[in-house]
Amino acid sequence: MAEQLILKNLPFIKILPAWAQELSYKYCSKTANLYLLSGNIRDFLPHKMKEGEFTFVKIQDYVSEVLFGNRDIIAFYDRSSGVSFCTPDMKRDYLATMRRLSKKTTPARLLSRNPIRALSNLERYFYASIPHNLRIVLIIDFSETVVPNTDISRYTDEDRYCLVTLNRWSNDPIFTQGDVSIILLTENLADLNTAIVRSPSAIKVNIPIPDEKVRESFLGYLERQGKLLLEPRLAIGEFAQITSGLNLVNLNQLAAESFQEDRAIGPGYLKEKKKQIIESEAAGLLEFLESEHDLSAVSGHEFVKKRFRNAAKAIREGRLDVLPMGYLIAGPVGTGKSFMVAAFTGEIGIPIVKFRNFRSKWQGVTESNLEKVLNILKAMAPVGVMIDEADAFLGDRNQEGDSGTSNRIFAQIASFMGNTEYRGRIIWFLITCRPDLLPIDLKRQGRAEEHLALFYPETADEKEDLYTTLVRKLSLKIQKVNIGEIFRRFKYEFSGADLESILIRAKFLAAMGGHVVVTKVDLEQTFQDFMPPAYPHEIELQNLVAVLECTSREMVPKHFRDIQRERLVTEIKQLKELLHERE
Repeated sequence: MAEQLILKNLPFIKILPAWAQELSYKYCSKTANLYLLSGNIRDFLPHKMKEGEFTFVKIQDYVSEVLFGNRDIIAFYDRSSGVSFCTPDMKRDYLATMRRLSKKTTPARLLSRNPIRALSNLERYFYASIPHNLRIVLIIDFSETVVPNTDISRYTDEDRYCLVTLNRWSNDPIFTQGDVSIILLTENLADLNTAIVRSPSAIKVNIPIPDEKVRESFLGYLERQGKLLLEPRLAIGEFAQITSGLNLVNLNQLAAESFQEDRAIGPGYLKEKKKQIIESEAAGLLEFLESEHDLSAVSGHEFVKKRFRNAAKAIREGRLDVLPMGYLIAGPVGTGKSFMVAAFTGEIGIPIVKFRNFRSKWQGVTESNLEKVLNILKAMAPVGVMIDEADAFLGDRNQEGDSGTSNRIFAQIASFMGNTEYRGRIIWFLITCRPDLLPIDLKRQGRAEEHLALFYPETADEKEDLYTTLVRKLSLKIQKVNIGEIFRRFKYEFSGADLESILIRAKFLAAMGGHVVVTKVDLEQTFQDFMPPAYPHEIELQNLVAVLECTSREMVPKHFRDIQRERLVTEIKQLKELLHERE
């Protein structure tokens, strides 16, 4: 029997990957018979044949050949292929047994794609086989098409039959004690019926995207087969390290394309391909942030830059344990919060991705999208994750009107952010001009721990430094001017975004005048004409809530430092009332 085979051969279990070990131990305990395998199920899975040597197979073959050794009865079902078996002998035994049970049955009906007919026939076959002490495994692929995650009122009679049948099998002691195992395969658990997923009798096993060691073994396997072309400067170990977040199918595709093009793979080619593959795998839910600048391109904000440079140093030295779980970056609009994070990407040398909208109006799709994104992030680690406009993007625990989807999504993100297993490996950057609207759950210690704030330039030196930085960033050819004098005549406070807009307008004015170099007249005329958008109360509110959020006095502009906290709270409340905001 299966448990005797595995328990007597404990070294076999120990060479299995962690998810397969978990499945084997749960199987041997004989406490359940329904297994939900999700995650990286469309990939090649490594099977260690002997020390240092792997073979790579698909999951159906892995379960049937590696975990269960092709013994007894291993059946497959999906809505496209219908019922099939691991070997011809198993298929012949099934057909012969079912003919004895019913003379009217034909092979076409017995191997039907119709789920009612298929599950009904398989159940009769299993009950007939159990008395013979046969080990039985049924693998249902694309199980989200058999028991989809949608409101039960939308279920067809066929869907209801499948749901009831699988629930009944999972609680049938004859199946459990009789060694009948049902394995449902799906990429995302969120796509499956919630009653099945949450059932205490269902064992959930996640197959992760392969780690660096497995990727290196697979690349070595390709190289031994003569299917891997690498530039001399790129070693297999470095290749494996760079490709975090890719699965083995991705690596095989990448190697095949370069081989077909007769083009050796180098670091530049690899970086671009990785970006394309991950954005494609994430189905547009993640966007790679790439920056041509580092923190030296950021004007002012010395305290914040110092914090980020220290974090970059810790990452380079491998001291991930001292890094915060995440950063909350606040400040009024136009202060360069997103640019600061993008510049940080050029400083640390690890990828940073931006969350894009993963929400959908269709039930279950939002949860499925989020599950996919979080799995990719785990595989890409170390990685930074930027969420812009975080107060609006993430929501909170108390949203209404969508059957609880937003509440579940918020709880899932908050739980993931607070998992200390990922400290220094997944670094969160929550960007917002209204940190007061961000739930405390996300900005507490253990999640977005480090609270940083950016403000408009305050002193003449800060303004002139900002001007110099933007001229360099925009590659402007500009006539030498006394910019300090121009700033003194300019009667408005301005942000970095305001000043960048002014410089671009001056460049446009110069181009319309038929000259490349921006003259003093162009610049003065543009400053004289420019009026910042008129929302002073909103800007003041954004300044005050950012000050209130600061975890360091050094970050706070001088004219705010002596304001008592109670006065800040009062002024914020008054501004909200003026702007007709609800508390």
